[in-house]
Amino acid sequence: MKIGIPKEIKINENRVALVPAGAGALVVAGHTVLIEKGAGLGSGFSDAQYEAMGAYIAPSADEVWAKAELIVKVKEPVESEWPRIKAGQVIFTYFHFAANEALTLAHMVSGAVCIAYETVTLPNRELPLLTPMSEVAGRMAVQEGAKYLEKLYGGRGVLLGGVPGVQPAKVVILGGGVVGLNAAKMAAGLGAQVVILDLSLEKLRYLSDVMPANVQLILSNRQTLLDQIADADLIIGAVLIPGALAPKLIHREDLKIMRAGTVMVDVAIDQGGCFATSRPTTHEHPTFVVDGIVHYAVTNMPGGLPMTATLALTNATLPYVLQLADQGYQRALKASPALLQGLNIFQGVITHKKVAEAFGLAYRTAEACIE
Repeated sequence: MKIGIPKEIKINENRVALVPAGAGALVVAGHTVLIEKGAGLGSGFSDAQYEAMGAYIAPSADEVWAKAELIVKVKEPVESEWPRIKAGQVIFTYFHFAANEALTLAHMVSGAVCIAYETVTLPNRELPLLTPMSEVAGRMAVQEGAKYLEKLYGGRGVLLGGVPGVQPAKVVILGGGVVGLNAAKMAAGLGAQVVILDLSLEKLRYLSDVMPANVQLILSNRQTLLDQIADADLIIGAVLIPGALAPKLIHREDLKIMRAGTVMVDVAIDQGGCFATSRPTTHEHPTFVVDGIVHYAVTNMPGGLPMTATLALTNATLPYVLQLADQGYQRALKASPALLQGLNIFQGVITHKKVAEAFGLAYRTAEACIE
């Protein structure tokens, strides 16, 4: 199979979908790997490293898209890439369709087979291709939140861990999944007072076994959320409903009970955000202020740490890329229930129920489409 790796052109996106070692594994398996010139430079990988592994360096994105049967990316194709998509071409990447109707409609029209990293789901409901980036984003949320708490950036001027004689900052994390767990580890390790809110008692019981003493675990409801955000210094939105829009947990009027200079980091922004006042931002212009509250809502947070993020992502995605390449997408989807859960659009038909519901569009099961 011909596998294409175009350079990511989303603003400030420096990750690449395949490392040289991954290209080598695909070549050894008998496949042709086309890497767009310079695609790996943002993550520290040269064209020469890919060539040494047997990959072909394509001089342009047009050539990669035109020749490849399987396109592997990090982020969803941006508008300038849509005309390059071919009917029947398989695209394997993070899509987050439910947050973007134009993106969804464009990929339906294209006739492509769209498999989304974020909805590939194991039988135990683990999201193996979302997990590594959630780990990076959760840890990064604390780093970024700590920075924007500095007065220079509009924050309250609070040191996350405090110092002897001065109490530490209070960090409230909405959601105890992979993002929340990793954010809590970082914040607690820095000495902050941490509160995790989650709807699941089972999850809170698990977290009670693995979290240090400076992490408080509270069952989430509207009142407990309001109580906790009122005196928070840093709030991290870490909720996820796979494939669906994130619920809006903090409303515009809630900002009035918070202290000026509080920082809110919306890790759920790829799925529409869990704060009503969130809007997508970039690494170049990451924050904005609403009613005195600093909002950080970068849609590709791990792209700011491309070396770590690329290695973590490709460790997880390569086995699935090999499956798709070795077996062809139809056989691979039939053989892997986890991969089948990742199928969001099949040749013009939406195959993920949450995506269809987001825009009131027709839906057909993935199983029915590949029969």
